Amino acid sequence: MGEGGDSAGTAAEAVAVAAAAARTGGVAGMGAAAWRRGAGVAGAAVGLVAAGAAVGVAVERLTVGRGMRRKARLALDAVGPYGTLRGTPGVAVADDGTSLHYEVDEVEGQPADGGRPRLLGRKPAPPVTVVFSHGYCLNQDSWHFQRAALRGVVRTVFWDQRSHGRSGRGRARRDGGEPVTIDRLGRDLKAVIDAAAPEGPLVLVGHSMGGMTMMALADQFPSLIAERVAAAAFVGTSPGLLSEVTYGLPVAGMNLVRRAVLPGAFKLMTDRTDLVEKGRRATSDIVGAIIKRYSFGTRDVDPVVARFAERLIEATPVDVVAEFYPAFDAHDKVAALSAFAGRPVLVLAGEKDLITPSSHSEVIADALPHAGLVVVPGAGHLVMLEQPQLVCEKLSELLAQVPAGLAGSRSGGRGAWARGERRAAPE
Repeated sequence: MGEGGDSAGTAAEAVAVAAAAARTGGVAGMGAAAWRRGAGVAGAAVGLVAAGAAVGVAVERLTVGRGMRRKARLALDAVGPYGTLRGTPGVAVADDGTSLHYEVDEVEGQPADGGRPRLLGRKPAPPVTVVFSHGYCLNQDSWHFQRAALRGVVRTVFWDQRSHGRSGRGRARRDGGEPVTIDRLGRDLKAVIDAAAPEGPLVLVGHSMGGMTMMALADQFPSLIAERVAAAAFVGTSPGLLSEVTYGLPVAGMNLVRRAVLPGAFKLMTDRTDLVEKGRRATSDIVGAIIKRYSFGTRDVDPVVARFAERLIEATPVDVVAEFYPAFDAHDKVAALSAFAGRPVLVLAGEKDLITPSSHSEVIADALPHAGLVVVPGAGHLVMLEQPQLVCEKLSELLAQVPAGLAGSRSGGRGAWARGERRAAPE
């Protein structure tokens, strides 16, 4: 056999190994680290098939048939364990009637009511609940690694933003509804908290749009932050001025794109959704390369993880992409950050993030001098997928600073966070 046959054989063997691992219990049976290593080996092998002899996407399209590229993507989907974790489902209802899907992972061996013995008839104190909010064009599964690390250790809530994942479609402006705003998402988060964690201390964690959602929650419901939020983590997000982001392009070129390209593209995505979806599927390998470019800071990211990110994004309908994008230009929540003052706060960003540059995280940290700022060298926008172990470690450090039963105490900030230490993550 030639080189292509050898690569295909290696890939097939890797798929078989990964499938056998899945039959033994996946993450639960092998442990997250072992699963990641196994899936990484399989993903790298299958990636050889996907890449073929190509140097870049354009060359690959000439040298590898569409059928082979499709088979390679399906193989990556088959070996990837990511996005498979599920919890106890629930539905919150937004104030406009939109259904918001959430899932709860309880502490291991502890029922939903807290499970603590009653003392002299007293109601047991509710546990700390960590609420994770995902970013634009993603869903709750984007927190896969963090969910696996915290599962059974602390009560967690993961939810899908409106029109994303398993949540219902919000009423678009064209259907007589209001345009999507970050404030609207903040009210959605309040509805999820009311349904999934109506009492007890909260730790809020948000990536990108999810972090903006947290800021909008604080802006509209400051008493909730004051009374119940014990700590917060802002991951790869921004407090505003997103209209100035160039996405790695020259300023003049990006300004031209905003003026002359995006309005027409978004109109086409809204008016001719089926046509645009067909085009996206027909050029999925090119779209995949673009997604990888803007999701990760390094080229050697695990192929299975890269494909997982691609699947998350391609699952978002193009008209939802068009509907949400204008909300970011209007986002300005620097003032709302003061609601988190005095609490343990983690601000974490990828050094090479082209979507929400690390300079935006620095603005958040400047507004909260007690916060800990961590800039991850070489990482991109999806830092929680690219450097999952480091992100899990930083979240664990944050949670360690939340004493049991503490809810919104302004004296809660301790250690490095309270001292306002700023540091980059180790390379």
